[in-house]
Parts: sequence; structure tokens; C-alpha cells
Amino acid sequence: MPDRTILGLLRLPARLDVGQVAAVLGFQPYEIPILVRGNLLRPLGRPAPNSHKYFCAAEVEELSRDRAWLDRATKTVAAHFQDKNGKPAEAAA
Repeated sequence: MPDRTILGLLRLPARLDVGQVAAVLGFQPYEIPILVRGNLLRPLGRPAPNSHKYFCAAEVEELSRDRAWLDRATKTVAAHFQDKNGKPAEAAA
């Protein structure tokens, strides 16, 4: 199922893959593993590090409405790329 189509469904499937989670939360698919490593998202089951991951749609929907979680997730992704690019992290306001 294409990622953009997921937003037009009346009801989400029970399990979402990385691309679908990214579409629902407003992140890029390559940012989802950063959120998993930061313990902000938990995949279903106990997938191996290199396996395909699925996420609970109900949990993802709930997170999409949580402003505090979205703020933490956005800061986590920004900090990851600042660290990766060798730039010092900005002080929290």
C-alpha cells in the first residue's frame, strides 16, 4: 500500500510498516529507525535488528495527537543529525 494512500483510509490496518508510520506521524521513513533507537517508538514483537518492522496503528495514532511526544521526537531526530553532521546541539529554550 503506498504511504500517501494510508492517510485517505477510513480505518488504518492494525499493523503499519515504517513508511506508513512515517506518513501518519509526519516524519520521513529514514527518521523512524532514529525514533526506535531513541525508545520513542516500539515495534511489534521482537524483530531482529535487520528485519522488517511493524508498529501498532492504535499506538501510532495516539502518538500523532500527543504534542509533547511529537516535540521530543522532533528534538531527537534533530539531535541525531546535528551529532551526525558534527555540529554542537543547541541549548534547549
